[in-house]
Order: sequence, then C-alpha cells, then structure tokens
Amino acid sequence: MLIKRGVNAVKKRRKIMKLAKGYFGSKSKLYRVARQAVMKSLSYAYVGRKRRKRDFRKLWIARINAGCRLNGISYSKFMYGLKLAGITLNRKVLADMAVNDANGFAQLVATAKSKI
Repeated sequence: MLIKRGVNAVKKRRKIMKLAKGYFGSKSKLYRVARQAVMKSLSYAYVGRKRRKRDFRKLWIARINAGCRLNGISYSKFMYGLKLAGITLNRKVLADMAVNDANGFAQLVATAKSKI
C-alpha cells in the first residue's frame, strides 16, 4: 500500500510562491529565498499602511497651508480661527477645498481671521 505525504507542506510552499510571483530572479523561483522576500514584503506592507496615514495628513496640511498663505494667514492661525468659530472640518476636506474651491476656502479664511 502506497501512502502519499506532505500535502500540507506543499500547500504552504505553494502559498508562499504565489505571493512571491513577479519578484526578480531567485526570489520568485527558490522557496527559501522567496519566503524571506515575502516575509520582508509583508512587514513593509504593514508599516506602509501606517505610513500612508501620516503621509496623507502631511500632504493635506501642506495644501491647506498653501491656500492660507495665498489669503494672507498662516496655517496655525487659520486652524485656531476655525476652532474659535466652531467650524469642524477635517484636514482632508479643507485641503480639497483649498485646491478645488478657492472662493469657498477664501470665505473660510475670512471667517477664521474675524474670530482671531
């Protein structure tokens, strides 16, 4: 009687090799190297998901600051004025307004200036 073994081990290896598809050279061909590359990639992906949030916040703040400077106020004073005015818009929306709706953003800046 013939007993076949190693089904789970093969499945595990196949899963790693599938994740390593498209990697350069032996990283996509050899299991050991592919496993290292996949582990590194997954850790980079995990860190990247955290970084993306920081990066977008930095981008939004830079855009808001640019819009504020065009209207003669600094970013920090603008945000403080909005807080005093009771306007609670997040930075994503404010950045979108600064880029796409200059007139609306200018009105917000005027409101913030009046409250300071």
